[in-house]
Amino acid sequence: MVYQIEQEKDIILGNLVRAVHILESSEYFGLLIPEVRVNIVYSMENASCPDEVAGIDGRITLVNGKVKAAGYPRFGASDHMARLIIEVRKYDRSYRAGINFAWTPELSTFLEEYCKGRGWDYAGIDRRMEPEEFSSVERRSMPWKIKTLVEICGGKVPKVFYEGPGLGKEPLTVLLGKDAVEVATEVAEISKQYASRCK
Repeated sequence: MVYQIEQEKDIILGNLVRAVHILESSEYFGLLIPEVRVNIVYSMENASCPDEVAGIDGRITLVNGKVKAAGYPRFGASDHMARLIIEVRKYDRSYRAGINFAWTPELSTFLEEYCKGRGWDYAGIDRRMEPEEFSSVERRSMPWKIKTLVEICGGKVPKVFYEGPGLGKEPLTVLLGKDAVEVATEVAEISKQYASRCK
């Protein structure tokens, strides 16, 4: 059993290394990096806490205009995205990975059309509508956010969604997938298509 767990961890970390390479090699992904920077996560099959979800130590940032991971993948490196993926998996076990990136009204308009063309659900939540019992307590928002998105999408978790502007909160987009390489490949393609649209 211990060997199987360690083997699963090795597969996850290796997958994240490949995912980071895809993002760092992308000519356009830098356009989608928000002020809070990016994290990409990949959870263990039975993850129940952030320590069982691997992310990038120090997140993914821009260095001299180039996409660069600040550190190596490790378990417990993410809190927000780790809690998000754990909450998502209460509704849809097929999603084990996710990435956050920028959100703007222009990008949102593009994503709505892009997702529609691929048969992906795309939805968003207005953080200003968040009940005070969740917004006023640290780390209480995630269950409300995911539950609200599932309700908007008729019982399904949307593959791509956004958190709109809120008090002191940077709006962000999230893309989900089965593993980190899938998520990185898809977001790199989104950035390429969006860049061509903006020219």
